[in-house]
Amino acid sequence: MKTKVIKIDKKNIDENLIVESANVLKSGGLVAFPTETVYGLGANGLDEEAVKKIYKAKGRPSDNPLILHISSKEELPPLVENIPDLAYKCMDEFWPGPLTMIFKKSKIIPRIITGGLDTVAIRMPSHPIASQLISKSGVPIAAPSANTSGRPSPTNANHVIEDMMGKIEVIIDGGNTGVGLESTVLDLSTDTPMILRPGGITLEDLKEIIPNITQDKSIIKNDIVPKSPGQKYRHYAPKAEMLLFTGDIDKIIDEINKQVNSLVAQGKKVGVMATEETKDRYSNGLVLVSGSRTNPETIAANLFSTIRDFDKENVDIILAEGVSIDNIGMAIMNRMIKAAGGKVINL
Repeated sequence: MKTKVIKIDKKNIDENLIVESANVLKSGGLVAFPTETVYGLGANGLDEEAVKKIYKAKGRPSDNPLILHISSKEELPPLVENIPDLAYKCMDEFWPGPLTMIFKKSKIIPRIITGGLDTVAIRMPSHPIASQLISKSGVPIAAPSANTSGRPSPTNANHVIEDMMGKIEVIIDGGNTGVGLESTVLDLSTDTPMILRPGGITLEDLKEIIPNITQDKSIIKNDIVPKSPGQKYRHYAPKAEMLLFTGDIDKIIDEINKQVNSLVAQGKKVGVMATEETKDRYSNGLVLVSGSRTNPETIAANLFSTIRDFDKENVDIILAEGVSIDNIGMAIMNRMIKAAGGKVINL
């Protein structure tokens, strides 16, 4: 298959290019497009045959549900059985934005979307390209991240090209994404609201509206079976082995330095995922900076790109600094734990 790459400036959107891409979706094709979180791999969410192509292109397990993307609140009611009062409060506060909510699905939602569950995950992205693409297509767009399953999610079009060229019809190049981590997933289908996946909308943000909100314990514990079927798979994995170090930052740096020196002596090419504040404290290995500890949003924005950069350098092992788990740090650590396959060293 020949893949067409279309450049669109999010500040000066060419409507003709949006319509061209929307027509691909209408005809059952796949379009990768930027959102404020990561790039999505989109298909008509009401077309079962089109959605099957997503699973094939990604190599995605069939029991891993997809998120439906809409462009306005008015598009939600036909897709769900009912909308809880809490959902309206969350929509008013966080939509459009990086919050996915889980509802009881309506009969028009194909079961392939939900992995056989009776619930459906829906969000309304704030990225102008995503919003216009959904609106022009006239259907909810099913869109997981536009990467090969298990690989780091794409935060720019080059990442999508690496994984999806020749597998899909269109890639929209809209530049770098913003948040850099997938949306927060909030389950509102039961009596107790629960965060199943942390993201740009944090636990602290949601507690303002939902004081009794809980979190799936598997978010930062790799030995607990997650509530969401999609979270049981390894995600965000680099090609190299990755070890994650948590605890006191001085102890982390000392331990990483010891391990780097030992591994280099064994002939290994070692990558160190550091931060602006710590980068100069490493004297060996390939040191890449993911962001700043005083501005963890930068770490979130750069995390997946940094992992892919280590892949390009063909390192044998990555030694990564952990961060505090408050606010956006919870989402960062969730992704890092999964990228490391649960190999966490607490100091």
